[in-house]
Amino acid sequence: MTVLNYLILFCASLVLCSVGFKNFVYFMSVGYGFAIAGLAILLALLFPRSLTLASGVALLVFVLYGARLSGFLLYREFRNKNYKKVFNEASGSNGQMPAFVKIAIWIVCAVLYVLQVLPLAFRLTNAPTGEGLLWLGIVLSVLGLILESAADLEKSAQKKERADMVAMKGLYRFTRCPNYCGEILFWTGVLIGALNTLAGPLQWLLSILGYVSIVYVMISGAARLEKKQNKRYGDKKEYQEYVKSTPILLPLIPVYHLSKQEAKSDEVK
Repeated sequence: MTVLNYLILFCASLVLCSVGFKNFVYFMSVGYGFAIAGLAILLALLFPRSLTLASGVALLVFVLYGARLSGFLLYREFRNKNYKKVFNEASGSNGQMPAFVKIAIWIVCAVLYVLQVLPLAFRLTNAPTGEGLLWLGIVLSVLGLILESAADLEKSAQKKERADMVAMKGLYRFTRCPNYCGEILFWTGVLIGALNTLAGPLQWLLSILGYVSIVYVMISGAARLEKKQNKRYGDKKEYQEYVKSTPILLPLIPVYHLSKQEAKSDEVK
């Protein structure tokens, strides 16, 4: 990877997630999907001679990931009245947000999205011979994508049945955040797929930094969701029993709270 390659990816990421200037939430949602899909296409254009069947499939999975994410979020925003209300509440300060804050969010998001696709970019530039790990990574990423997609569909269906309660059936019996779990699995596959191709401390550092960053974002997102749900449903016995018996993020891992404040509120109750 040359400095020019990094610069091209970063500028493209800035353009692709600039939809966030319409609403800052888009930097981290719709713009996220646009960026991942767009950067994958750009990698194919930058390194066409390095493409193999496996790397081509990996890039296609990226495109499908980004298209599904942005498409689902836009559909939910415009067709789901309940979600539209929640979205408007979350983005209500958009008009009062200073321009420099939006620009800072824009730049940070663009950098993060580039970091996330760098493992595959390094594979294309380093052109290793063995692709066993890449195929394993692709399988894990596809499973993560399927898990995310199924979780989003299940949640939408269950909220139509009961708007007054969190989703608790299907995948939500095993974890309260199966979509976040799927996200972590997706990017775990991306990192694993590059393990035998990373060359030098810089490539290792950037690849691990991107992975750790997205895992941190998912953990933080689950913690915020926990606080919001506890505030909205915390007085319901059904909800309290659910959160006490269902891991918040990873199935079979007995971590039920990610917020110390949340845990205290449960103890008080």
